[in-house]
Amino acid sequence: MKVKVQTLDAKAGGDIQLDDTVFGVEPREDILHRVVTWQLTNRRAPARATRERSDVARTGKKWGRQKGGGTARHGDRAAPIFIGGGKAHGARARVFTSSLNKKVRALGLKMALSAKAKDGKLIVVDNLDMGKEAKTKALAAKLDKLGFGKTALVVDGDAVNVGFAHASANLPSVNLMPAAGANVYDILRHETLVLTRAAVEKLEARFNG
Repeated sequence: MKVKVQTLDAKAGGDIQLDDTVFGVEPREDILHRVVTWQLTNRRAPARATRERSDVARTGKKWGRQKGGGTARHGDRAAPIFIGGGKAHGARARVFTSSLNKKVRALGLKMALSAKAKDGKLIVVDNLDMGKEAKTKALAAKLDKLGFGKTALVVDGDAVNVGFAHASANLPSVNLMPAAGANVYDILRHETLVLTRAAVEKLEARFNG
């Protein structure tokens, strides 16, 4: 698959041949759903257990008379009805993790990349170097010309371009990450996927290495 390469100034930067085994896979909703569900499950923080009656350090001594006090006959300050007492039927500690076959995870990422290429939502840029124009206002003007859409995920090579990172930090519609961090959930939840030449090389090497 041959794709045109652009510069950040919306000028032609030649062509690049994308590997069909990475960018030309027919997407399947069931595979993408499984990978996204796996990702979101593993992102969940563990649930902390609440302190129940046996976990609260309060006296169990009977403090009132059995009769004649005008109140109920209590004998434990850790009871749930008292301030500072244990919680009745509290939450249990839980750890949210799931496993997914490595081949399915790799296939899901290929399908996510291929889905963007198939829908025409994949843009390849030469690099993210902005030089002395690494300012938010200047970058916003460039992105309007490139047609990044409402939201864009920009993937660079081994490390993200520092100038581009600073300039895009205040743009809520643009997210930036290195190629090693590319994942199915972030690719699918953005309208446009933007890859640098270095990112394409890293992603293809990741699967064909």
